[in-house]
Amino acid sequence: MPTEPLPIARANTGMSVVDAAGEAVGTVSAVQQPGTDVRPDAPPGEAERLMATGYLRVDVAGLMAGDAYVGGDQVADVSEADPGVVMLAVLRDALARAN
Repeated sequence: MPTEPLPIARANTGMSVVDAAGEAVGTVSAVQQPGTDVRPDAPPGEAERLMATGYLRVDVAGLMAGDAYVGGDQVADVSEADPGVVMLAVLRDALARAN
């Protein structure tokens, strides 16, 4: 029985990211698939969760500029149309911030 790949598997650098309310969050600057050995610059505990679920590093625009991390379990869908968009299942305030 075929299964659909996780939405994070369709994400690529340069894609726009919007949160669950449709608000722009920023742009994907890195993609790490689930089970990665690449540790994000996130607080202990959170970094391990991100590594297990896979994660996107997002260059956040606006007042909260900087980097944030989106866990693979926080990605609702990915539109691969040009331009591609990553749609989140959470609001931007729920994202892990880089240290």
